[in-house]
Amino acid sequence: MSPWIRTPEELQAFVLSLRGCRVLALDSESDSLHHHREKVCLIQITSDRDQARLIDPLALRDLSSLAPLLADPDVLKVLHGADYDVTTLKRDFGFRFANLFDTMIAARFLGLPEIGLQAMARTELEVSLSKTNQRDDWSRRPLSPAQEAYALADVHHLLALQARLADKLTTLGRLSWVQEECQAVADLPPARREADPDAYLRVKGASRLRPRNLAVLRELCGWREGRAAASDVPAFKILSSETLLALADNPPHDLEDLRRVRGILPRLQAQASAVLTAVQRALALPETDLPVIRKAPRPAVPEPVRRRIDALRAWRTAEATRLAVDVSVVLPQRLLERVAEAGPREAADLERVEGLRRWRIAAFGPAMVAASGAGEGR
Repeated sequence: MSPWIRTPEELQAFVLSLRGCRVLALDSESDSLHHHREKVCLIQITSDRDQARLIDPLALRDLSSLAPLLADPDVLKVLHGADYDVTTLKRDFGFRFANLFDTMIAARFLGLPEIGLQAMARTELEVSLSKTNQRDDWSRRPLSPAQEAYALADVHHLLALQARLADKLTTLGRLSWVQEECQAVADLPPARREADPDAYLRVKGASRLRPRNLAVLRELCGWREGRAAASDVPAFKILSSETLLALADNPPHDLEDLRRVRGILPRLQAQASAVLTAVQRALALPETDLPVIRKAPRPAVPEPVRRRIDALRAWRTAEATRLAVDVSVVLPQRLLERVAEAGPREAADLERVEGLRRWRIAAFGPAMVAASGAGEGR
């Protein structure tokens, strides 16, 4: 029997066959490494009845019959590294999600040393998963038998992995912690496709450029984005961020200058004129039109808050050691600073700290209050 679902009738029949199932494993493959406009190209699903299927969104754009199942709070959906799948599936198909279990989050909360799916399958299930097809162009058809096997293997072992991790979490009293974190992933907004005019500011090294050089970087990033869209190639394959920064650092004036910058010629010989024009455009800008990175002054931290931060850090390190997890599982730095700023005097005060999950208040509330109070000397 073919694992493929390519027609509305096949999808409807598959959804009907899943009635009454309690657990689904879900994964998806996209083409962001190969195309400018990323899209979901494959959805892999299996159930606790071992009904593994490959859904082809390129052949079947209307996946609405699958939506009620993914939004059903009575059906557990198991994913690994779910944030990417959730946000891209929401973007492309308008899905909503409820009752997720992310095996990567579970691994972090168990303090596992490796949290990649291949590593966890090996250590927890003694199963070897291939990485061979990980970076394939999933928009190409037909897929090879090896690609089909790779895609199905990713979901095939998720159900057994989830059961094993859930048992460990239950034993340690941390299952509800993971469930709340997974709900936050289910509530993530859809991924965005809009071009970001300020993307050039996030190029590594941009912050050290002078305004004129920063203008060159802005123009080149804009040219690269337009070229990527026109050729349907990811922007990083047109010019790397390192090359963009090198061009901005020492703006080229002619072909000879371009030849001195690695990674441009002769590969982009046909685009050399456009690159030089973008540079000249930036060099010709009046001073008033040059971009400037305005760094917000780092707010002064009052001494009482600083003492509370130090005390909370010390408590967090000790607690993470006791639980055998990373300190970020106990309390991420941004939340630690918010707790310190709030200066809670009782656990109820923690409910007003933005982003602080209920499980953290229940598990660590009194300890956080005590640590904060110790920092104040009260």
